[in-house]
Amino acid sequence: MYGGLGRRLAIVGAVTLLVAGAGTWWVGSILIAPAVRSIAAPPASLDAREVTFSSSSGSTLHGWLVPGQSKGGGVVLAHSVRSDRREMIGRAEFLRASGYSLLLFDQQAHGASPGENITFGYLESLDARAAVAYVRSELPDERVGYLGVSQGGAAALIGSEPLEVDALIVEAVYPTLREAVTNRVALRLGPVSRLVAPFLLVQSGLRIGVDPDSIAPIHGIADIRAPLLLIAGARDRHTTLAESERMFAAAREPKELWVLREAAHQNFHELEPRGYEQRVLEFFAKHLRMAR
Repeated sequence: MYGGLGRRLAIVGAVTLLVAGAGTWWVGSILIAPAVRSIAAPPASLDAREVTFSSSSGSTLHGWLVPGQSKGGGVVLAHSVRSDRREMIGRAEFLRASGYSLLLFDQQAHGASPGENITFGYLESLDARAAVAYVRSELPDERVGYLGVSQGGAAALIGSEPLEVDALIVEAVYPTLREAVTNRVALRLGPVSRLVAPFLLVQSGLRIGVDPDSIAPIHGIADIRAPLLLIAGARDRHTTLAESERMFAAAREPKELWVLREAAHQNFHELEPRGYEQRVLEFFAKHLRMAR
């Protein structure tokens, strides 16, 4: 009798593991699936032109180059995961009004830029470097800044070498991919996330071909040589305030931390446009328009 019960329990356990594995594989497929889509012409307010340039991620990146004032500084704008360059239009409009030249671009496997999988900053970090290099080639006499949101910010902090910019703003950037996945699964599944998150991390690593623990912006932020502004939301549950404070502590000077007390994981510019624009403009003016 007990032997039969043991076999039944073993079968139930095996089926449960199989279902759990299939379920997490399906969820993982959704998470890394390309977010490629057609992008309409840029808004007239930007006076932008369509551009393409190559990245060592293997993608041909598509974007908009926005003209600015001579010696006014150039800024690369990098969107969040599963989004595209249009997410950055609001930021581009107030930066252009202040005379900055701009590049809004789609990371690999996003928007109009092809790619096999989203890699949560791994391949996208190569796109960040390609975007900065492209702006420097187009605007050789300008200081260059970078503003990245969530994955766009993580991309600036991942890689063997620090991003070569003159000023860096990152928003709501997770310290490690492990924490990012765990937080997001916990928001949906609660305590069960402790069981599900490791399955997602293991299979994501197999699919994108890199150890998920190597995707850790907190390691790269310590190597950034440019002045840094880190923006965080006090109510963010995807990237918690404690995680953002750890990121800030790991960074070298000069650095600034701005915490929006009412912000969750959302578009900080839309939430608090006046304060956001003032803080960003002051930071870029200080570091991109200083005497040469």
